[in-house]
Amino acid sequence: MERRSMMATAQAWAMLLCLSAVLLRVSASSASVESTLLPGSSSPVEFGVAQGPDEENVNSVIRAAAHSPDMIEWVQTTLRYLHSHPELSWQEFETSAFIRKQLDSLGIRYEWPVAKTGVVGIIGSGNGPCIALRADMDALPIQEEAETKHPSLIAGRMHACGHDAHVTVLLGVAKLLQARRHLIPVKSRTLQPQACGTIRLVFQPAEEGNAGAQVMVEEGALGNAESIFGLHVTPFSETGTVALKPGPLMAGSGMFEALIMGKGGHAALPQLLTDPILAAATTVIALQQLVAREADPLDSQVVSVSILQAGKAYNVCPDNVRLGGTFRAFSLESFRRLKQRIEEVIVNQAAVHKCAATVDFIEDSHPFYPPTINDEKLYEHVHGVAVDMLGKDKVLVAHPVMGAEDFAFYLQKIPGFYMLLGMRNVSYGSTFSGHTSRFVVDEHALPYGVSVMAAVAETYLKKLDSQRKSAARGDQSML
Repeated sequence: MERRSMMATAQAWAMLLCLSAVLLRVSASSASVESTLLPGSSSPVEFGVAQGPDEENVNSVIRAAAHSPDMIEWVQTTLRYLHSHPELSWQEFETSAFIRKQLDSLGIRYEWPVAKTGVVGIIGSGNGPCIALRADMDALPIQEEAETKHPSLIAGRMHACGHDAHVTVLLGVAKLLQARRHLIPVKSRTLQPQACGTIRLVFQPAEEGNAGAQVMVEEGALGNAESIFGLHVTPFSETGTVALKPGPLMAGSGMFEALIMGKGGHAALPQLLTDPILAAATTVIALQQLVAREADPLDSQVVSVSILQAGKAYNVCPDNVRLGGTFRAFSLESFRRLKQRIEEVIVNQAAVHKCAATVDFIEDSHPFYPPTINDEKLYEHVHGVAVDMLGKDKVLVAHPVMGAEDFAFYLQKIPGFYMLLGMRNVSYGSTFSGHTSRFVVDEHALPYGVSVMAAVAETYLKKLDSQRKSAARGDQSML
């Protein structure tokens, strides 16, 4: 009897412990849920708050919100306004005001001015964990010839590189994530969580050759961000796709000018001249050998002479020749070597022909851009999110290009990832490359950009928070 009584007591305790565990799970689940409104919705939707591996659910909700009729109309209206009001580097005053107005309407606080016209929106507490998302704002001095219902209203200026689309996507991300305030990791065990994470929305001026990102970094735009993400539209991939690549994506870039000085005179009397044109001609050929005969064939580099200015008369040899161009490389080591060798070749080739030469790398007006090198670990995160959001067949391999991008200045400070958003649509006319007068952004690509960027940001912020909590638990277990 005594043994039977003890067994019954043990069974009762076991049942009580199981019931307590179930109640705890229900309580935890209830405490981790809050209501928020999707864009265009009048009824609250329940979402979990920073709960373990729920990325699939998070991504599906974000995908639906980004492609909702309300969001589609909103991003189209936003893009059309920005496209019709292009502003050049360091002159983005109306664009900056428009961005601040949108952030105000969403209840998002911001820092301004940063780098003259830049704006940094802040979602969350301002504390860590913190990530940043970036969009550039400036247009180009190009007369638009594209057939569009919302053309540039300013003669000689247009958004010919998609920066209007970049701003639109980031504002769409801001709209979506602000509606999902549950995304911020929490540090309180109460039913009213206290936000402690942050997303910084970096709206940057002067990308087009003016290194606006460098100034943004110098003026503190990154704050305490641990990682940064950005995108660029491309007409070389179909709408509905993204192209990704770890490691080097875009080259470092520099410009140079040179003045070769000789002694001019009558072209019929070469014995009396010191011919700077001959010196310049051999210099151009010698510069091409820096890549052909000195660079590792597997290390892509470019030296291009694109300016050559000399005399104006057929029978007069000038005193001086001016030449200039650009050089590119995917590593800082190769970039620095090219810079050194360009100066050596120009000066010494001029001396061979009894001329003198000076070389100016014009960093004040055309700052060097470092290579854009994507972080390997962030690639894994972005790739996983993109596959979940778009499908495996819609996530392409990006091919590195020798073009430059000042997003690289952020990557000099913190790890980051730069992706390419496909927008090729033949029926819409979105087939022309950037920096051309017929460049057109396919509006149908915008919701894809919003969904992928928002999902990347939210899930990565949660991942950072989870890592910190795991580290904290590990430290406590060692006490």
